[in-house]
Amino acid sequence: MWLTDKRYFSLIKADVAIRLDLISKVHGIEQAENYFENIPKQLKAHEVYSTLLNCYAHVKLVEKAEATMQKMRDLGFARTSLVYNVLLNLYYKTGNTDKFDVLLNEMEESGIGCDRFTYGIRLSAYAAASDHEGIDKVLAEWESNPGFQALEMLEKSEKLISSSERQRAAYEHLITQYAVLGKKDDVVRLWELYSKHMKIYNKGYIAIITSFLKFGDVESAEKIYEEWESRKLTFDIRILNHLLGAYARRCLFDKAEAFLNRVILKGGKPYTWSWFTLARLYLEDNQIERAVELMRRALSTEGPQWMHEKGVLAVCLRHMKKRADLEGAEKFIRQLGDKCVIPVSLQERLLDYINKDDSVSRTR
Repeated sequence: MWLTDKRYFSLIKADVAIRLDLISKVHGIEQAENYFENIPKQLKAHEVYSTLLNCYAHVKLVEKAEATMQKMRDLGFARTSLVYNVLLNLYYKTGNTDKFDVLLNEMEESGIGCDRFTYGIRLSAYAAASDHEGIDKVLAEWESNPGFQALEMLEKSEKLISSSERQRAAYEHLITQYAVLGKKDDVVRLWELYSKHMKIYNKGYIAIITSFLKFGDVESAEKIYEEWESRKLTFDIRILNHLLGAYARRCLFDKAEAFLNRVILKGGKPYTWSWFTLARLYLEDNQIERAVELMRRALSTEGPQWMHEKGVLAVCLRHMKKRADLEGAEKFIRQLGDKCVIPVSLQERLLDYINKDDSVSRTR
């Protein structure tokens, strides 16, 4: 018996909403629906419909929740993130990914901003699906808002790893994200957990090596590389290139070259980019002769040919021309053309440039 039934108090909208919620929890959703149907029209306000929506979401009745949401739209009650959060959370818990994304788009088009609960629901949904792009998007959006706590979001994501269908990918992503935030202890902690619970493949080693390199910790990255090498997994040029890039940024010429030679001795096959990176390193130190030698070696390698800085090629060609090594320069240009590094039209122009007798005097 309710006090309002005795007419001690008159019902207000908030009372109706509370009673609806209690009926649903104590007597079930059918009794709550019966009660709702008998509520006077003037008392069926925003908070009452919101409570009914919550009741349906609690028992995961998607279609009835959607029908209630549509009625709220029609009545102009769907104006806050609070209402949308209820349906978003329901879609997340029932695996309705497509509807989840559609509802988010509706919020954006209606000018309804996300609150911390919306971000939390989105993060939970993306983490459960190991949707790294989605997680990054949430972090980027929340970071642009006042009061953003990226670390809090990562910690929340971490708790969801065990429920993720792709735990390996989740570990790898979170390791790199902790590195972005400068949390080295968390990077090491997660790596130890990852190593303990799962077999690690190349992507995992890339995640931890790049993370250590973000901290400038080349020594730890080298130790991880040695571990990867001892595992004898499929050769992955990306792992080599990350360390090589670190050596290049620190102008460690001998170490970089020794590293490449060590890889070759162990059966690895560096691609063009690896030799090109080393050549650029020597070029920046004005060791042009050595740079030219390594560029030639780069062009003789198997695998993808990739030269992204034509300025390096130009310096090498000028150097050969200055030394009157026209035969070497021509061979170099033809290699560039044969490997499709430069188009045929540019190849012809470079050959003309090399063979112009008066160009030597202009370079002095």
